[in-house]
Amino acid sequence: MKPRTATDHRPRSTASGTRSGWASAAALCLVMSTACAGPATGDGTAAGARPGAAGVGDRLFPALGNGGYDVTHYGLTLDYVPETNHLKGTAVITARATQDLSRFDLDLSGLRVRAATVHGAKAHVARSGNELVVTPARTVRNDEVFTTIVTYDGTPRTIEGDDGGLEGWIETDDGSTALGEPTGSMTWFPGNHHPSDKATYDIRVTVPKDEEGDFYDVVSNGELIAEEDRGGTVTRHWRTEEPMAGYLAHVSVGHFEIHKGWAHGRLPVYVAVDPDESEDAGAVAKLVPEIIDWADERFGPYPFSSAGAVVDHLPGLDYALETQTKPYFAEAPDEALLVHELAHQWFGNSVTPRGWKDMWLSEGMATYAEWLWEEDQGGRSTDEIFEDFYDGTDAEAEGIWAFPPADPPGGGRVSDPPVYGRGAMVMHKVREAVGDEAFFGILRTWTRQHRHGNADTRQFVALCESRSGKDLTELFGTWLFNKKKPARM
Repeated sequence: MKPRTATDHRPRSTASGTRSGWASAAALCLVMSTACAGPATGDGTAAGARPGAAGVGDRLFPALGNGGYDVTHYGLTLDYVPETNHLKGTAVITARATQDLSRFDLDLSGLRVRAATVHGAKAHVARSGNELVVTPARTVRNDEVFTTIVTYDGTPRTIEGDDGGLEGWIETDDGSTALGEPTGSMTWFPGNHHPSDKATYDIRVTVPKDEEGDFYDVVSNGELIAEEDRGGTVTRHWRTEEPMAGYLAHVSVGHFEIHKGWAHGRLPVYVAVDPDESEDAGAVAKLVPEIIDWADERFGPYPFSSAGAVVDHLPGLDYALETQTKPYFAEAPDEALLVHELAHQWFGNSVTPRGWKDMWLSEGMATYAEWLWEEDQGGRSTDEIFEDFYDGTDAEAEGIWAFPPADPPGGGRVSDPPVYGRGAMVMHKVREAVGDEAFFGILRTWTRQHRHGNADTRQFVALCESRSGKDLTELFGTWLFNKKKPARM
């Protein structure tokens, strides 16, 4: 993610995915519903079962996510009418219980829940703020795979995040877009919306024709695997086979010019550009594969089975977002911003922070990728950029000393300059201390060891020390954890 500056007007720092897989999971649930019933109370709750936690205890977003289960797959079937901004949805959520569950929560903001089932049996639902509390007819036992189906509808919300930015389901001039960082994904589908619970996705979206008789386009994560024209409506089916955090899930509905190509000869690239941005975004389709090839050499193999970008026309959104496989841009991006969001496919999307306080690992590295790109394109060296940030002469340096990058004071500060600019400075100091060979080895090891998983600051520090053979306590203490601006070293 990258918010905008006020000066340069571009964003910057301040289970199976197949139908047969669902069927197998559902069949397993039916078998286990009798095999694992266990002693029960009169209401079908097994003795010793308890509710799953409402929230995973994230320090910055304590109410986000839920305990007691791990989602493996979301099957989302959406019917959307842009003219009325009305959404009908069915969410098929396949999960594994991590305790005996008498009930569990799903994150959901707004929308009306029509029905819910667990194990194919009707479940009781209740609302409490942004929590959908689901009580199944019988206990879900520890380690059991179970399927929850929720049907819902309504006008999806656009919400204001803790940092003042808009997220959720946002109307555009010719449709809408769904953006989730950090909490907006809960406005369009129920789920476990903390980055520590990643899952695969199938997203089917049905849209009508517009007033001119043309179908709306639908762009989402992953690959477009099916398109069904029913005459008055069209359904597009997008599949994401690599695990994805909920905040990276994305749907854009509107009219787009579609550009298809390849990166390193085998990776499909899908770029969607709003016609209003076509002229300024003319280089995007060419740059995406070039940047991916460049990043492959530095960060390790590209972690997903497709790539691309969505360039929309949404003036005033004030940020871009690293939505998985296809970063979202509210307007035509410049090269640096495109590099930033594509670097996130390695740092943030494949290797996802375990908690929101670890976001500097994503944003700091994506910002440092900009520095590396500038250096390789014949601009300032990374040493020069570091000095410009330290001296405050770089346009993005304002505010970077407000707090330590690994310790944002609250959820509203997770996208502030220290996380980005000072986070990049930490990366540069590590590179300086261990040398280029060890530094880029660390990055490639990091993306390989934690591919499609979660990782945290402690693990990164340990990897830097083990790979370099150096004690880096003073370096990280000074540049990552110190509250004050370090003295020149």
